[in-house]
Amino acid sequence: MLPTFKIFSGTKSRYMAEEICKELGVELGKMKIEHFADGEFEVSFEESVRGCEVYLVQSTFPNCDNLMELLLMIDAAKRASAKSVIAVMPYFGWARQDRKDKPRVSIAAKLVSDMLVTAGVDRVITMDLHADQIQGFFNVPVDHLYASSVFIPYIQSLKLEDMVIATPDVGGAKRANSYAKYLDVPLVLCHKQRAKANVVAKMTVIGDVKDKNVILVDDMVDTAGTITKAADLMMENGARSVRALASHAIMSDPATERVGECSLTEMIFTNSIPYTKDCPKCTVISVARLFADTIRRVHCNQSISSQYLIK
Repeated sequence: MLPTFKIFSGTKSRYMAEEICKELGVELGKMKIEHFADGEFEVSFEESVRGCEVYLVQSTFPNCDNLMELLLMIDAAKRASAKSVIAVMPYFGWARQDRKDKPRVSIAAKLVSDMLVTAGVDRVITMDLHADQIQGFFNVPVDHLYASSVFIPYIQSLKLEDMVIATPDVGGAKRANSYAKYLDVPLVLCHKQRAKANVVAKMTVIGDVKDKNVILVDDMVDTAGTITKAADLMMENGARSVRALASHAIMSDPATERVGECSLTEMIFTNSIPYTKDCPKCTVISVARLFADTIRRVHCNQSISSQYLIK
């Protein structure tokens, strides 16, 4: 017999946990997070997890409390004799710091993975890491899902003619090429040069977008400087329309204003990070079913390879 599984959530990812529980037909576990006057907080499970598979749903987007909540939840579950603890992280924060790109900097993605493992996590389920090699930072199994399983059907539903897939920077070429190959359409690249973090100095288009319906593919949108500049550049080069797909809607100010004012016809996100601002150009697609199916398969010791449309 399989052990019982229970799902719990941190404060800011409760919306996702509730959707996942609805898909699985189970109740969200009871947990209490008590805050002290100085900002410190305490995590406690309000029901027994002894001998259970415990799934903790928590993305680690800013601020740092979300990561700290997850670490305390893992520790509390281990100390409460959970059989195993699985972190369900639709968005894995600090993933942009995956290497030393200049002297005397930290590798934050490695540090975060070490903290999760030290806290006692037995498995991680996440989606569209900024860099695939982050999976190797963990000494526990990592199930790396792809938002393409929800984006591809949406793209196909648009029934766009003369479509091309584009990437706003060369770093995303592999991801965009996977979409282009699956959809059997051309690939266009943008080459950007940054003046500093979150500031694009120069951008050029490599490929033909004239009279094409362009789909820009990226893993995250922070200040939206790159994606909106790429969209405007595509239109300047004769594109018929430009849409953008991004797995994670960080959308730091003034991202919403930039999206509203740029040439994008539509910006499509998943709900890995809650996006609550009002922007008529933004469409949010839920990945709760994707994570629910993965949890079900992991719990039943079944393969999850069928979850991937493209890799």
